[in-house]
Amino acid sequence: MTLNKKSRQPTHNDRVVLDFEDNRLLPLLFGQHDAHLARIEQMLDVIIVSRGNRLQIEGPLKSCQIAELTLTDLYKRLETGQSLEFGDVEGAIRLASADRENGSSNLEELNGGVQIDTKSRIIKPRTPLQAQYIRHLMNADITFGVGPAGTGKTYLAVATAVAKLMSGEVERIILSRPAVEAGENLGFLPGDMKEKVDPYMRPLYDALYDTLPAGQVEKRFASGQIEIAPLAFMRGRTLSNAYVILDEAQNTTFMQMKMFLTRFGLSSQMVVAGDPSQVDLPGSARSGLRHALQIVKELSGVAVVRFTDRDVVRHPLVSQIVRAYENGPGKS
Repeated sequence: MTLNKKSRQPTHNDRVVLDFEDNRLLPLLFGQHDAHLARIEQMLDVIIVSRGNRLQIEGPLKSCQIAELTLTDLYKRLETGQSLEFGDVEGAIRLASADRENGSSNLEELNGGVQIDTKSRIIKPRTPLQAQYIRHLMNADITFGVGPAGTGKTYLAVATAVAKLMSGEVERIILSRPAVEAGENLGFLPGDMKEKVDPYMRPLYDALYDTLPAGQVEKRFASGQIEIAPLAFMRGRTLSNAYVILDEAQNTTFMQMKMFLTRFGLSSQMVVAGDPSQVDLPGSARSGLRHALQIVKELSGVAVVRFTDRDVVRHPLVSQIVRAYENGPGKS
């Protein structure tokens, strides 16, 4: 791909021209009905015109530079055989927008080349904080990921666990959640204990099936390489050679969190993910997550990543909803 330098226009807009070598990749780059280009135009307030294998981007200088960086990165992904989703486009725009002032010429520099290779797919960060989070998930002994829904806390942790299992860095994955009823009564659900607990574990199952073929998931469940355990069943265990994830950690009590963190064994990593603003504990019970965040911040080997509504990577409306709840009437 070659780049023709921008030229100053009388309208005070700037112009960037991009030429792409492989025409076969352009439908994937542009998206169905040019949806990817339309999203870039909408988010950056630029105009993009395509002619054959050439794209012309016109708008404010900074916006043109961000669009150029975004399209260049997305095209390189397609060249390496990766697929593109709508969220990948928004993620590339966020990263380029956040770090363009660093003077980097590609997003691999901006996010430090961070990615998760699960064999089933390659997962790249969609915000700068996600890039930081992934680095900690790869290297820290214990990582706390806290923040609103839709920021990738659980998904990225599970994807990292799968990557480490597939590479042989860990021997097993253990996924846990506190079975706290959010306005519902667990005891009245039909079925045995597994059938009662499974609905609470659904987000963990979803992440597993998205990063491993279904047959592999079932095979590794059967062999014990992947285990899903309610938090109440973790007492007394020492978790060695494992990648251990505690989801919905805001619904742990003080003693449950202490119990979980002290399960830490040799050659293991732990992840604690939760949203302190969505505590479902009954009465005046104190969230173990909130307490843990106060006491672990000075400990060596422990990393804490705090996401905000700007890191929400679901539908853009989710970010607005999070912000509205944080700032709106009735805020406690």
